[in-house]
Amino acid sequence: MTPVQHRSHVDDLLSFIRASPSPYHAVASAAQRLEKAGFRELRGTDDWTGTTGGSFVLRGGALIAWYAPEGTPAHTPFRIIGTHTDSPNLRIKPTPDTGSAGWRQIAVEIYGGVPLNTWLDRDLGISGRLALRGPGSTTDSRLVQIDEPLLRVPQLAIHLDRSVNEGLALDPQRHIAPVWSLGAAQEGALLRRVAAAAEAEPDEVLGWDLMLHDIQPPGYLGAEREFVVSSRLDNLISVHAGVTALAAATTAAGEPGYIPVLAAFDHEEVGSGSDTGAQSPLLERVLSRSVSARGGSPEDWSRALAGAFCLSADMAHAVHPNYAERHDPDHHPLPNSGPTVKVNVNQRYATDSTGIAVFAAACERAGAPWQPFVSNNAMPCGTSIGPLTAARLGVPTVDVGVPGLSMHSARELCGAEDPGHLAAILGAFVTAG
Repeated sequence: MTPVQHRSHVDDLLSFIRASPSPYHAVASAAQRLEKAGFRELRGTDDWTGTTGGSFVLRGGALIAWYAPEGTPAHTPFRIIGTHTDSPNLRIKPTPDTGSAGWRQIAVEIYGGVPLNTWLDRDLGISGRLALRGPGSTTDSRLVQIDEPLLRVPQLAIHLDRSVNEGLALDPQRHIAPVWSLGAAQEGALLRRVAAAAEAEPDEVLGWDLMLHDIQPPGYLGAEREFVVSSRLDNLISVHAGVTALAAATTAAGEPGYIPVLAAFDHEEVGSGSDTGAQSPLLERVLSRSVSARGGSPEDWSRALAGAFCLSADMAHAVHPNYAERHDPDHHPLPNSGPTVKVNVNQRYATDSTGIAVFAAACERAGAPWQPFVSNNAMPCGTSIGPLTAARLGVPTVDVGVPGLSMHSARELCGAEDPGHLAAILGAFVTAG
């Protein structure tokens, strides 16, 4: 990519992130972009017989999309991009209206591995989905997004905690409830505010999946604007790159050697153990049905899987200049030097030498750099959907990701060139002959 192309890609990424404060919004944003590229939604209860072209399936905060032009043999192998839509954050409890000492507050639960201090003294909005009463015994789902400075988790003044700089200790139950007004707690107050934002009546709301998000917009940082700073870079960078690659695959010349697939799962940050997580059979069932829809047999399905490959894209760690000793001394990934390929022999990442070769070949075709990543032996290693997808489908998998700082913080950082590099690499990966 040229500098102008990199900047254009990041500008589009920032728009995607702004529109995606929750996994449900991320899926809706991705679906909207795929529809513009000619994809259409298939519902699980539909008859998929004869379906070709670009298709996608939505379930909650997860999306599975693929592109199979008319005439594509049923046994054509898959090239799968695996990502996740969720990020660590604060989620609103079922009985949210609470308070203390004359303040009205909202009760929240900690979702995923949250560095709690990064959520202090930030202007917070609310986003997610509402389950609404429908006709008869049916229910409906509606997105809600309040990009207003509605809540704040105030930090204790240093005058009342002189030892704060010696080590801040936060109790997740007592210290993380945000304030939003004064007075006694009012039952139903939050529900009324959220329902109004969704243009619904409070008595229509049967349940919710709501979370807080930092309303500070994403943007550029640095002497030469060489960095991107934003909430939810982990892992909306990869979701956006995957959507970009899949949409571009529809215009690739020649007969497709593979069927490109994007699998954007939910709940990776809490172990992927849900009906929309990577441990579920969702991807397996969707891909199997896509083979059957094109007239494929069980043998065709087995052949399609046997030739398949998965690239799991998730954020990685750049070397931290203030804590370089926490990293492996011979592996110091830097921003704007390309995505990393992540290695862990204990299978926290699914990468092996074959995966490295496939990734390196995609980088070469894309004209993009890449870097190796391995954790310091004395530090615990993170993981991703890679090992889960590899075990679930039995397909070789490589784990990669854009390197950044402040992972899981309310505001993260990465290089401004690496998102474009990742999108180009993913495009080369899914369109390989």
